[in-house]
Amino acid sequence: MNKNIHVAVIFNNPTRQTNTGRKFLSEEEMMQNAEHLYREAIDVSEVGVLEEREDVANALHELGFRTSLFNASDDVQALLKFLSEEQPNLIFNLVEGLGENAIHEIHVAGMYELLGIPYTGSAPVTLGLCLNKIRTKEILSYHHIPTPNFFLCENNNQCNFHGVPLQFPLIVKPSREDASIGIENHSIVESFVDLKKQIAYVNTTFHQAAIVEEYIDGRELNVAVIGNAEPTALPISEIDFSELPTGFPNIVTYNAKWMKGTPEYDGTNGKCPAELLPEVEQRVKTIALQAYKILECRDYARVDIRLTKENKPFVLEVNPNPDICDEAGFMRSVRTAGFSYTEIIGKIVSYAFERAQ
Repeated sequence: MNKNIHVAVIFNNPTRQTNTGRKFLSEEEMMQNAEHLYREAIDVSEVGVLEEREDVANALHELGFRTSLFNASDDVQALLKFLSEEQPNLIFNLVEGLGENAIHEIHVAGMYELLGIPYTGSAPVTLGLCLNKIRTKEILSYHHIPTPNFFLCENNNQCNFHGVPLQFPLIVKPSREDASIGIENHSIVESFVDLKKQIAYVNTTFHQAAIVEEYIDGRELNVAVIGNAEPTALPISEIDFSELPTGFPNIVTYNAKWMKGTPEYDGTNGKCPAELLPEVEQRVKTIALQAYKILECRDYARVDIRLTKENKPFVLEVNPNPDICDEAGFMRSVRTAGFSYTEIIGKIVSYAFERAQ
């Protein structure tokens, strides 16, 4: 690769919830023990950006690019100044939001668009659609992509299914969060009493509407997809729930994803490739690719799917710009496909440059 090509890795620091809102964490705070951060109500999921940004930068350096890192957390003018002065040839976009609002993820990508700077990952419209879980499910449903029945609930006085044919058990989730934020063992409910209680919890804790969704009892699959004109589904990864303690639901809770040492974290393990019948594997990959194309994902994404005991797949979420640190689940599929970490970063960069031509 040409060392004169400058690739800027742009990211945002995580934030901490306080009584007056959210504040940015310093580098020192982010390096503290994750369990301590969790007790202080910090979004531990975002702390992973530390590993992600370093892993990506190291891979870019190994590929021969001139590389820089920029923290876009709290000063949009500083970001504009950096882009104007440094004039990177490409941005490796790891921004997941600014300040207390994840929606600014799409605005940062919009800045790149306005400035005419090529960047990795999906466009603003896709980032915005996928952040809005209800809109994503509506679009998938319109295109006959199977997704669990659902409705949106602004408060627990609205939990009357609105004519949607839902059956217990149900799962209740925040409507505008990712990284399993707000998903806990008690997110699965089996009665109206528990349903109202969980909706109220989501409304008051996360200050947003709740998604009430039919719980799909079955296997959880992650499909990593790469490419643009002819995207490819990589080997399917599965979340193995077999080591969870008795009585714990088979779901990926916040603890399962982020909190090392918890029963949920220790009891859920990723394995790739998932053991699937050939026709089931093909069906899952086909649906994942359809969802990727319908939502106009670019370069790379992850599609989360639940598979019923009858081997019927249901799309839960589409995740553009998913976590791609070296230990992320996305990379299980990458390695099973025969690519190294550096190779896949090089592919993502190539896809972005190809779009800019």
